[in-house]
Amino acid sequence: MISSRIPAALLVIAALVAPPAFATNVHRSPTSGLASTHKLSKSKHKAARRVRGQQAIDPQRVTQIQQALIRENYLMGEASGKWDPTTIAAMQKYQADNGWQTKLMPDSRALLKLGLGPDYSTAINAKGSSFAAPMPSAPPAQTSGFVVASGVNQ
Repeated sequence: MISSRIPAALLVIAALVAPPAFATNVHRSPTSGLASTHKLSKSKHKAARRVRGQQAIDPQRVTQIQQALIRENYLMGEASGKWDPTTIAAMQKYQADNGWQTKLMPDSRALLKLGLGPDYSTAINAKGSSFAAPMPSAPPAQTSGFVVASGVNQ
């Protein structure tokens, strides 16, 4: 039993000692004086910040918003399709008048109230769809039997 442990122990020792023995640590000195005059930056390069989310509003959507703000008397003039400071101020005023936040432009509640929410006219459960009438849950004779069996007086 001792003789079988010795080769295993030697194998573990060899595995621990072998990698440092084969590693080379080469130090190269600068070949010219230029390398020693350059200062090495110790700060790590920061990864470029990834921009997320919607960055701009589509001009067609801006036109729709402007037309709705004009209709509600929050904006004067013609819809230009540009998200300019005048449009931003009108939207902020509209949102503030309704008690909503004014930092996120435009707020989803404001768009819904302006009538610019999603269009559900093509949804499967839209008004005027061609669904069959729902079937009754149980025949009256069957439900009256349950009422009698439960002992509930009607």
